[in-house]
Amino acid sequence: VGPEALSLWKSKSTFTSFGVFFLQMGWGDLGAFGEPSKETPNLDQMASEGMLFLDFYTANPLCSPSRAALLTGRLPVRNGFYTTNAHARNAYTPQDIVGGIPDSELLLPELLKKAGYINKIIGKWHLGHRPQFHPLKHGFDEWFGSPNCHFGPFDNRALPNIPVYRDWEMIGRYYEDFKIDLKTGEANLTQIYLQEALDFISKQQASQQPFFLYWAIDATHAPVYASKYFLGTSQRGLYGDAVREIDDSVGKILKRLQKLGISENTFVFFTSDNGAALISAPKQGGSNGRFLCGKQTTFEGGMREPAIAWWPGHIPAGGVSHQLGNVMDLFTTSLSLAGLQPPSDRQIDGIDLLPAILQGKLIDRPIFYYRGNEMMAVRVGLYKAHYWTWSNSWEEYSKGIDFCPGQNVSGVTTHTQEEHTTLPLLFHLGRDPGEKYPLSFASDEYQRAMERISVVVQQHKVTMVPGEPQLNVCDKAVMNWSPPGCEKLGKCLKPPKSDPKKCFWPH
Repeated sequence: VGPEALSLWKSKSTFTSFGVFFLQMGWGDLGAFGEPSKETPNLDQMASEGMLFLDFYTANPLCSPSRAALLTGRLPVRNGFYTTNAHARNAYTPQDIVGGIPDSELLLPELLKKAGYINKIIGKWHLGHRPQFHPLKHGFDEWFGSPNCHFGPFDNRALPNIPVYRDWEMIGRYYEDFKIDLKTGEANLTQIYLQEALDFISKQQASQQPFFLYWAIDATHAPVYASKYFLGTSQRGLYGDAVREIDDSVGKILKRLQKLGISENTFVFFTSDNGAALISAPKQGGSNGRFLCGKQTTFEGGMREPAIAWWPGHIPAGGVSHQLGNVMDLFTTSLSLAGLQPPSDRQIDGIDLLPAILQGKLIDRPIFYYRGNEMMAVRVGLYKAHYWTWSNSWEEYSKGIDFCPGQNVSGVTTHTQEEHTTLPLLFHLGRDPGEKYPLSFASDEYQRAMERISVVVQQHKVTMVPGEPQLNVCDKAVMNWSPPGCEKLGKCLKPPKSDPKKCFWPH
C-alpha cells in the first residue's frame, strides 16, 4: 500500500471493526515467540497470517495503569493511574481503592461511539468499581465481566466477593455464582467469555454494525484457572492449560469472523497488559523468554509483550515488524482506522501504527518505562537507559516475594531504589536483550547514545504534566458491598463506616 493509496483508503474506510485481546501473558508464552512446547497453534496461525511485533511494550508493568493507557492513548502518569504515596511505586485498583478513570479522560469507546460503533468489554475492567467509573459511563454499550480481578474467595464480612456484571447490574459473585475451584483450578469462565464474544460478533454482523470488542479475560492471572476439558492437557501445568484454552478461544473468534465474511473488515490485535508474573512461577506464572525479570518491574520482562496484528486482505501474511510499539498506539491506530482524529486538547502518547503495519515503515519514537510517578528508563532505537533501578525491597524479598527469580544481575536488579540520573545504566538490547551487560561509561558508544537519549528525556520531562493521582486513597467502605443489582439477587452487603486512608503500595 503506497502513501497515496493509504490516504485514499483511510478517507473511505470508516467502518472497520476492531477486536483487541488484552490478557496477562509473557513474551515467551507463545510458540510464535519461541515457546518450546508449541501449545498455541491458533495464536501461531494468527501470527503467520498477520504480523508479529517483536518490540512491543505496555505502558506500565501492572494491570490497571496499562488498561487505562490502552483506552486513553496516554501514559498512566498523565491519565491519573499512578500514586504519589511513595516514590516509584506500582499501584492498581483493588477493592478498597477510592479512585478510578477520571471523567476528564476520553476513552477509545467514547470516541468510536460518536462514529456509530457499538462497543463491548468482556472480562476485567479494572479502572475503578465505584458507580461513576462504570464502563458503560465511559463509552461501552455492553459489559460482561468484573470490575476487579478474581481474587478470593472472601468471607463477605471483612471482604466481599467480587461481583460479575452484565451491563449495568451485577448478576452474581465470583466463587458463589461463578465457581473457581482453587484446588483443581477448574472454572468455566473462559468458555463463558468466549460465548459472549461469539454472540456479540454475530449480532453486530447481522445488523451490519461496526463494533469494538475488548476481550480482557484473566484466566492466566493467579489464581490461574481453566475449564475441565483443558485441565491436565499442557506440558506446562495449570498455567499452560489456561494458555491453551485462551489460544483455542482466540482461534474460535477468528474463525467466526471468517465464517461471517467480515474478517477483511475487522482489525484484530492480540497483546498483554504486563509481562508474565514470575512471582507466581513456575506453577502459575508464564515466561518472558530471554528478557529480565517480570511483572512489577521496568526491566524488559516486565514491559515487553507478545503482540500480533491480524487483518486478512490488508496485512501481508507472515510479516515481522521491529517497530517500537506500545499499547497506547492501539488508541491512535483504531481512531485512524475509523477515520477519526485523536483529541487535540491533550497530550496523546500513542502513535498511528498503520504505516508500520501496511507499509513496513519504521517510525522513530521512544519508549518510556514508568513505575508510578517515576520515569525509570527510556528506550531510543536499540539502546535502553535506566535512570532508576529497583526490583523490590529487601523487606519484601525476604518474605519470598521475588520478581526476578533466578535472574539476579549485580548492580541492575537492585533491592534498593538506585538512582542513575547522572550516569544512566545503558544497554544495547540488540546484543543484550537480557540486560546483563551495561555499556562502559567511558566508551564512545555510551557517549554517542546518551547524547541522543538525553535530548529525548529532556523534551519529555519539559512537556510532562501529570494528572491527578487516582490511586492514593483507600477506604474499605467503597468495596463491592452493594453493587447495582444486588438487591434483586439478595446479595447486598452492609459496608463498614467510611475511613479513608493513604493506600500502602509496597512495590
